[in-house]
Amino acid sequence: MKTSQNTILITGGSAGIGFELAKSLSSKNNHVIIIGRNKQRLEKAAAQLQNVTAVTADISNADNVEALVAKLTTEFPALNIVINNAGAANLNNLLTDTNTFEKAAEEMLTNYLSVIRLNEKLLPALKKQTEAAIVNVSSVVAFAPSTRLATYGATKAALHAYTRALRLVLAETSVKVFELMPPLVDTEFSAEIGGKNGIPASQVADEFLVSLEANNYEIRVANTEDFYRLYLSNPDEALRVINLPRN
Repeated sequence: MKTSQNTILITGGSAGIGFELAKSLSSKNNHVIIIGRNKQRLEKAAAQLQNVTAVTADISNADNVEALVAKLTTEFPALNIVINNAGAANLNNLLTDTNTFEKAAEEMLTNYLSVIRLNEKLLPALKKQTEAAIVNVSSVVAFAPSTRLATYGATKAALHAYTRALRLVLAETSVKVFELMPPLVDTEFSAEIGGKNGIPASQVADEFLVSLEANNYEIRVANTEDFYRLYLSNPDEALRVINLPRN
């Protein structure tokens, strides 16, 4: 997959992994469209970058998605890469919390169902391109759940399964399907769960670009690869390791 001269949509592009992806890709002669719910934050992010357009939209809102797709179809007909990065995560205690359902519903809508909806609506346009890609950002917890992020992990496991199926379905088209699987990353998003112990978001972006160009469809960033191997060989030990305390 070429890594320059693309038109790229990144959801959740104003901070963290999304911002670093936008930064790296925009510097390589791509036009990048970043999506987010907070207009002020989004425009502040776009002002720091070149070749970037900010579009305020909530991908979990059906009306917003309809308007977004119409805008993309009309104003960005060359769109050929969609990076589904926007996410929601909540710490919860399955034993004592009384709002687990509400938290899980928000996570499932944002992390999984909204991805399916956006992909479905953009696929007709993507399939018209000579070369195109869908990138779904999942997580190391797609393989084994953290008890503190049990419902979040379930959404990423669902996204992983969907991504594999989508890749098979689109195998004979021009649309390639990638999955980006970071470990713990040091971002504002992960601060509550010890994100300061994670890798920098810029490392995720760097490894993504290398794998995109090499058509490495499952991009297991940094120690996600080692954890994946552990999961394959000893699922119980992988479950123990993912739940070790982090300060």
